[in-house]
Amino acid sequence: MTAPRHDLPEADAFTRAYWEAAAGGRLLLRRCGACGRAHHYPREFCPHCWSEDVTWETASGLATLYTWSVVHRNDLPPFRDRTPYVAAVVDLAEGPRMMTELVGADRDRLRAGARLRVAFRDGVPVFRPGDG
Repeated sequence: MTAPRHDLPEADAFTRAYWEAAAGGRLLLRRCGACGRAHHYPREFCPHCWSEDVTWETASGLATLYTWSVVHRNDLPPFRDRTPYVAAVVDLAEGPRMMTELVGADRDRLRAGARLRVAFRDGVPVFRPGDG
């Protein structure tokens, strides 16, 4: 019996476009037509002005590291096999903040403000060091 995966999304009718784009190597954001601000995670309304005039747009995939934590223990599959890993919050170039995982980085050399670039693992956006 295969253990359940706790790291893969359960798409619904609204988020399906986001997860299908991610499976194809594109990171999507929502942008508000009323106030012009982008937001993430995807919502059906703008969290800044509450307008429902929001549309999908492709993000640049560039970000900077805001904060992170090295996770040494996680008993949920498949995380237990990935430890230690870096759970991170990044500032996307378009403005929103996003929770993610940082991959391919030297954990001892991480610093706030480090430039990152999106990558995808199993159709899920993660970030890796990149010169932007």
